[in-house]
Amino acid sequence: MPLDIFVPFWGDPALLRETVRSVQAQTSGDWRLTVVDDAYPDPTVPEFFATLDDPRVVYVRNEQNLGITDNYRKCVALASEELVVLLGCDDLLLPTYVETVLAAHARWPEATMIQPGVQIVDETGAVVTTLADTVKQRFAMPKGDGPRLLGGEALAASLLRANWLYWPSLVFRREALRSVEFRDGYPIIQDLALEIDLISRGGTILLEPTVCFSYRRHGASASSATALDGTRFDGERRYFAEAAVQLSGLGWRRAARAARVHLTSRAHALTLLPGALRTRDGSGARVLVRHAVGS
Repeated sequence: MPLDIFVPFWGDPALLRETVRSVQAQTSGDWRLTVVDDAYPDPTVPEFFATLDDPRVVYVRNEQNLGITDNYRKCVALASEELVVLLGCDDLLLPTYVETVLAAHARWPEATMIQPGVQIVDETGAVVTTLADTVKQRFAMPKGDGPRLLGGEALAASLLRANWLYWPSLVFRREALRSVEFRDGYPIIQDLALEIDLISRGGTILLEPTVCFSYRRHGASASSATALDGTRFDGERRYFAEAAVQLSGLGWRRAARAARVHLTSRAHALTLLPGALRTRDGSGARVLVRHAVGS
């Protein structure tokens, strides 16, 4: 059963090449990789794939730019295997990623999503420690030893307090992924929205602590680029309000309260305020303050 790995591409061609090579270097050959190029304007991208002599790697180029959400939808529509990964175009699989997640699925086939262990790397690929990831991994992520299956209101509330998942590393059951829609208007927080939608329908997450994925943190990412101008937090505030209504309708009062409070998101806005104040017009600072105080 090959792992269906998709890379929705718009970004740095050099980092994409590293991503592809990390897939090819897997200890398990039970995978298939499809790169969906969202009409990125660089001829070196198709040229690179033309040189690859690997039938497991497929390159698809959109005729026109679809945008991140519609490109995700296209990837999901193209999936044909039971397990699907939406891999970031600058992230890296460590050599045992495929082997680890397929073994986890074999043991817990009922899991809707699998979250493997993740390390953080910078632009150069060096392992780094960041404040955001320290909070995620040491304080927000549920404690426990060994693999464990999580679900229900407790899981939803935990993620709404602080989203400790790493979207590009997640493995989804294809049928579950197709049962929900990516939400329009939330290009940055759409990962959390989809995860909460799955959990609210009975979906579960298997935490497999074996570190086998490198998640790249750098200033050129979409989430970083929209943080200082406040765009990211406008979307987050709108989503949390919707999630509170959604979860209240299920009778999940703790999860709804976590959505309304969204404490970690507000704290994150505060940490970015000094940088926003140094920008040319300072308009982002006003958005950050409004988000942080919950107004």
